Amino acid sequence: MAAPKRPGPTRPTREAAGDAVVTGFSALGGREATGLYADQFEIYHGNSNPDLARKICRYLGTEPGRAEVFQFANENIFVKILENVREKDVFLVQPTSHPVNQSIMELLIMIDAFKRASAGRITAVIPFYAYGRSDKKDQPRVPITARLIADMITVAGADRVLTMDLHQGQIQGFFNIPVDELTAVHMLSNYYRHKHIEDSVVVTDLGFAKRARTFAELLDAPLAIIEKRRVGNLDRAELMNVIGDVKGKRAIIVDDEIDTAGTLVEIVRALEREGVTEIYACATHGVLSDPAVDRIAASSLREVVLTDSVPLPERKRLPRITTLSVAPLIGEAIKRIHRGESVGALFSSEVALTQEMLLWEDGAESTLDTREDEEPSTGALAASASAQPGDR
Repeated sequence: MAAPKRPGPTRPTREAAGDAVVTGFSALGGREATGLYADQFEIYHGNSNPDLARKICRYLGTEPGRAEVFQFANENIFVKILENVREKDVFLVQPTSHPVNQSIMELLIMIDAFKRASAGRITAVIPFYAYGRSDKKDQPRVPITARLIADMITVAGADRVLTMDLHQGQIQGFFNIPVDELTAVHMLSNYYRHKHIEDSVVVTDLGFAKRARTFAELLDAPLAIIEKRRVGNLDRAELMNVIGDVKGKRAIIVDDEIDTAGTLVEIVRALEREGVTEIYACATHGVLSDPAVDRIAASSLREVVLTDSVPLPERKRLPRITTLSVAPLIGEAIKRIHRGESVGALFSSEVALTQEMLLWEDGAESTLDTREDEEPSTGALAASASAQPGDR
């Protein structure tokens, strides 16, 4: 008997898939039915970023799986899976963003629930990995919390992890299970490439220098480094020096995340002292803890580009903040993991596909708005065609 075909980007509806499984089980028996289940993948999510999970499902032409994830009055978290997941390939989309500790516990409890429901494989999709800064003992008697979180995810029962732009690449080594790390560098750089900013220079700190070098090469721009020193355990950095020629240029600041924007504002001030004419900024993770939005609004930044790896509340959406969706990138990675195809090819031989994902927005074909305004528009992606039925 020929092996069943693996699903492509567009899958049948959940009801149709369910009918096919029941028919297969009754006709073929247990062993063959297990094969049918194993050939399906399901996407579930917690409460930290459901919008991103739904966008990923739209990209893949499927629907999110049904599950109850809520908190009792005593703050205990309860999870119940409302569908059969036995031997299925399960992907749990749950960035560990605000509220951080609740999001982590939801992820761990969901993993345990799927493990006990006999899921065939469980992939924890963590677009934003909290506690990433606690990746080493840089002071006496402090924990390495990034390693602790990795151990908890592994012990809970995850089979692999899919994440994006970790604070440091060494965090991959904290896991004893496979880790696929994606990067938004190609999408962010392609956004600025379409804006045609002349006399640009890419600016970053030492921690993000390797990925920023790729960013600069894609823009064919020079790279300048900010030497900084963080003061104690406070969210404040004391800048030391700007290494590189930035005078008279348009600077694009690149980093993995923007938290309180304290470091970002200090970099802006340092660049202004060095004679930079215009300043832009971009980061993969827009945590934007208070008072980040106020600091950005009061700064001379022309535009800040973020991704939706962390949800951005309405009250934090400034006209100068632009959000790009990483849903197609994560969705493509999920498809490749399920099929056993290369994920690394998205950033090497097939990097053009990754760059083109910039033009995807919530299931609609889009065009890039590169108009230079005094106040850049919130949505840099303007829909040029209405979404297909069922995309909204």
